[in-house]
Amino acid sequence: MATSVIDKKESGESVSDPAHLYTAHVPADCWPIVYSPIYNISFLGMEKLHPFDAGKWGRVVNYLKEAGMINDETIVVPREAEEQDLLLVHTKRYINSLKYSLVVASITEVPPVAFLPNFIVQRKVLRPFRLQTGGTVMAGKLAVDRGWAINVGGGFHHCSADKGGGFCAYADISISIKFLFQHVEGISKAMIVDLDAHQGNGHERDFMDDDRVYILDVYNRSIYPGDNYAKRAIRCRQELEIGTSDDVYLGTVQRSLQRALYEFTPDIIIYNGGTDILDGDPLGALSVSPQGIIERDRLVFATARSRHIPLLMVTSGGYQKRTARIIADSVLNLRSCGLIGREGDTVECTSNVE
Repeated sequence: MATSVIDKKESGESVSDPAHLYTAHVPADCWPIVYSPIYNISFLGMEKLHPFDAGKWGRVVNYLKEAGMINDETIVVPREAEEQDLLLVHTKRYINSLKYSLVVASITEVPPVAFLPNFIVQRKVLRPFRLQTGGTVMAGKLAVDRGWAINVGGGFHHCSADKGGGFCAYADISISIKFLFQHVEGISKAMIVDLDAHQGNGHERDFMDDDRVYILDVYNRSIYPGDNYAKRAIRCRQELEIGTSDDVYLGTVQRSLQRALYEFTPDIIIYNGGTDILDGDPLGALSVSPQGIIERDRLVFATARSRHIPLLMVTSGGYQKRTARIIADSVLNLRSCGLIGREGDTVECTSNVE
């Protein structure tokens, strides 16, 4: 079996058991939906200097509360990923580089961050990312236990073991997969279904030549990051044209899922469900409607649930204020379709997907 980049650690590193990131017992009346208010980034308005909506995660949860689906007692609160957890994937050199505010400013693409004392950057910028990373790890284990889980945040797919970028400081997808491989019995093969508008070059670099991980990536060919080296890790690649709309997009996703699951049988699917495919997104440059996003999510969940493959969803990119409502509407639709439910609920995993 090939060795993954994330298995190659720098000499002298010691990595402790990250099992503390998963709460051993989650009450049956809790939804396998992971969220903390600390996910949201807000500091002196600096978060507004990047097109990413750094408060969308809280609005998603508020919409779900307003719909009566969840409350503070029925969602799962994650634990913050600590340095020893991050070292499951990241190099010590990369973690140390985040102690320099200039590096974090480059990763987040918010130049004024470079002038802040690093202790403030750690607390106001990086801590929310670490909470979301812990949330992805927790959601991965929940997906195995419950059949599905959603981390309302996460999906930092431009970050790899030794490099961040594109508003992604930690490689939460890679860390979650590594955790599952090392600590959860029966999980030895994973499929990443990356449907964010951008290429997921971070996890692609992490799992280059690792035959335990199958990567399906559907993205706009004309935008960031254009990482040709990372593309070598994609086993099912679909490059879209600017302005691609619902019919072409959904047909591409459906065919790609069918091909991927014909070629590979995973023990878990990690679904990077970015909403930057939405029409009008300033960075995604695609033209998928809100209903198209809802149908895309239904398609992915129906495909996984009908095959009894645990599914972890992270929300990734999305650069318009209305994406929070669309994510919430999509989750509500999954519930109304019978594709998600709490432990003990009757869930009919119906699917139109063959």
